[in-house]
Amino acid sequence: MAKNYGVFDILGPVMIGPSSSHTAGAARLGRIAANIAGSDIKKVTFLLHGSFAKTYKGHGTDKALLAGVLGFEPHDERLRDSFIIASKEGLEYEFIESDLGDVHPNTVKFLFEKSNGTAFTVTGSSIGGGNVLIKEVNGEEVEFTGEYPTIITKHYDRPGVITAVTSLLSELKVNIAFMKVIRKSKGQMASMVVETDNPIPDEAIEGISKIKDIEKVFLVKPI
Repeated sequence: MAKNYGVFDILGPVMIGPSSSHTAGAARLGRIAANIAGSDIKKVTFLLHGSFAKTYKGHGTDKALLAGVLGFEPHDERLRDSFIIASKEGLEYEFIESDLGDVHPNTVKFLFEKSNGTAFTVTGSSIGGGNVLIKEVNGEEVEFTGEYPTIITKHYDRPGVITAVTSLLSELKVNIAFMKVIRKSKGQMASMVVETDNPIPDEAIEGISKIKDIEKVFLVKPI
């Protein structure tokens, strides 16, 4: 997914330091992952890969990731106290150094446990300057930045599905900024990631969920 970076991307975000990649990016990853997982998170386990695993204590990556899950912005001064705040709110957490394979060195996999017993996984990377890429949701390969309203579908790779989704968005005057379809093999399950310029109305999600061969759809609000 191509992106032109501006001067503020290069200079880095307003944040609690010390590192845009290890702190600000980590906090954004936590916010986006928790946004995807939804409410009633009981426990989150962070599988830390590469540089994240080696330096997370020194750079405060652990505190930033947890602060993001709590909903804090990268510049929020409460980031430093995220362990204490999480404990007060009854949110359990654990950090585990892991090998996630051939991925960006600043990558984390979130394992969410919800109060209702369901589980949710999100994998993402901090790619510099506070920017991030979400690479996996519940085992499905995806790729999006979290900067735009984003629709993610899980669907059967069959003719007409993509056209039905884009036509519905067009009818609702929602402009598509970026779009990517990922499949492991022809005719099997696939994922579609649609990032838009406009806010996505609830009726779009409801309409897409009714399209034949769409198994699951959910909305990720921009962070």
